[in-house]
Amino acid sequence: MTTEQNIDEILIPILEHVSDPEIPVLSIMDMGVVRSAVIKNKIVYVEITPTYSGCPAMDVIGDDIKTVLKVAGYDSKIELILAPAWTTDWITPRGRKALEDYGIAAPLGAEADKDVLLNGKRIVKCTNCGSQNTRLVSQFGSTACKAQFQCDDCQEPFDYFKCLK
Repeated sequence: MTTEQNIDEILIPILEHVSDPEIPVLSIMDMGVVRSAVIKNKIVYVEITPTYSGCPAMDVIGDDIKTVLKVAGYDSKIELILAPAWTTDWITPRGRKALEDYGIAAPLGAEADKDVLLNGKRIVKCTNCGSQNTRLVSQFGSTACKAQFQCDDCQEPFDYFKCLK
């Protein structure tokens, strides 16, 4: 199994137009969902990996990929691949910044994530004021992959995208 992407360069700007349905400020490229996209005999073969195996957005993402590729003049075949499993490490630096700008704290590393979610460590930065004087409000935020936090300095609530490995 490989975690490397295999994407024809010409397809990258096209695929960057497909937004993540749950976090529309992120493209599927920012999320690292596209593992392979290659042109063979005028057909684009795309492999996508869900952020978790039961992700309800994958059908929408597949349809959106087909649409943007069709507009660009390509027929396509989409394949869902489950291995290797998606990890938050695949979120690009641009994607992490977009998350923060949107009001969702980007995932920390695995150990720091455990310290935050299980031990109450205050290291998640508030997306509003930047303070680390934040606290966990709920293990689950607007989706299962996020936790709800609140800043004790500016009092703003915000989501934290949990580390998935």
